Amino acid sequence: MNVSLIGKKVLVGGSSKGIGLAVAKQLAKSGASICLMARDKIKMKEIIEILPTDSGQNHSFLEVDFTDFNSFKIKIDNFFIQNSIDILVNNTQGPPGGNSLSKSIEDYQNTFDLLFKNIVYTTSLALKNMVKKGWGRIINIASVSAKEPLSYLVLSNTIRAAVITWGKSLSKDVAADGITVNSILTGYFDTERIEQLNNAKAKSLNIPKSKVLSEMLKKVPLNRLGNPKEYAYLVAFLSSDNAAYINGTAIPIDGGLLHSL
Repeated sequence: MNVSLIGKKVLVGGSSKGIGLAVAKQLAKSGASICLMARDKIKMKEIIEILPTDSGQNHSFLEVDFTDFNSFKIKIDNFFIQNSIDILVNNTQGPPGGNSLSKSIEDYQNTFDLLFKNIVYTTSLALKNMVKKGWGRIINIASVSAKEPLSYLVLSNTIRAAVITWGKSLSKDVAADGITVNSILTGYFDTERIEQLNNAKAKSLNIPKSKVLSEMLKKVPLNRLGNPKEYAYLVAFLSSDNAAYINGTAIPIDGGLLHSL
């Protein structure tokens, strides 16, 4: 099956590293023009130089700070005054780990702004052109912890669940305009984020990091971390016309980690 995104314009959040970067690379390979969106300007400049352009793509980047909504709003407003996109991949860095007893109301508010407010606002801007064209893809990068909460990721559990239910509601409202909205429930992938979380957990429990990783892998039936490239293949498919009848879903990609259906 050929996944072609030639002529499509994509905005990929959190795309200077990890899953976001893998997604950007794969969508560019499929022919799309990519706009990277992250904090690391130097790294994004380097990335757009290596993204493929054999299908006439024009790649760019947008420097933003997802943790500062006011500054983010100004930059994303200006972006959409000058640009339109066909595909939006909603992805940001994750919030700090910790259980429900360790977090303040300010922590929840900051995470709401990071994981929910940014995403909903960006999507509202992106939808205007999608509705005009009668075609669009909204893909929300979420987590398996929204379905089966992980005690040490209470901020992520809570707000990502809100993103998924919002996405489900939105999928019904824009389907008639040829726009699909889907969420991906992310399992354990070999990224900087997993490395950071495992380091923090090892420190808090006073155990070796290798022990944290081995215990994590025991929970995954495939007994390994996912490769970000594998994640990107799913995003490319959902972005394409091949997935036109997939809408309002929350799709796990977790090596069988989730216990529930």
